[in-house]
Amino acid sequence: MTVSEENYLKVIYHLSLVSPKGVNTNAIAGMLDTKASSVTDMIKKIAEKDLVSYIKYQGVSLTEKGLYSAKMIVRKHRLWEVFLVEKLHFSWDEVHEIAEELEHIKSEKLINKLDEFLEFPDFDPHGDPIPNADGEIKKVQKKLLSEVALQIQYQCVGVKDTSVEFLQFLDKKNIALGTFITILEKEAFDETLKIEVNSKTITISNKIANNLYVQ
Repeated sequence: MTVSEENYLKVIYHLSLVSPKGVNTNAIAGMLDTKASSVTDMIKKIAEKDLVSYIKYQGVSLTEKGLYSAKMIVRKHRLWEVFLVEKLHFSWDEVHEIAEELEHIKSEKLINKLDEFLEFPDFDPHGDPIPNADGEIKKVQKKLLSEVALQIQYQCVGVKDTSVEFLQFLDKKNIALGTFITILEKEAFDETLKIEVNSKTITISNKIANNLYVQ
């Protein structure tokens, strides 16, 4: 597969998590910042390789082969993110673009050795699950911070928004994976939350709470 084909598979995979019955080509175009006609051309190419199937008006779906291939791309990306954060001490807002390049390395042996070197992590630095070599993904029960009860301590296990701006904002608030958070009050008027983080009380918006996963 070419780098472009791998990028398409990964995007289709991520979109299929919220649209399992079929991914709209316009959604793919939006994610890749390209024209719908270009998406249609690429879908035809990767369909010929038995990676996707396309039914007009129903959208694009990954074949069994395509799903496994997409998971292996995601696996590489997330393993590299773990390596960059844990071993090279990059911050979690720096690693996505670097991993975007490293995920296209073809050596399966290298990736399996990397997995072993990292002691087989289940999740990347943002809390996203890492597929194993068989494409299996560990599932974890989690909720958005905006959905949980008051006065109960939860632990941050992931972020929905992985943008640089959001991650840097969390750093300023001393919120990271593993941080314990308790909602003390929720303002009915504007839904702002008063929370306790690391024994300190701070206020965050409901928008922030809508992008933090806890358990």
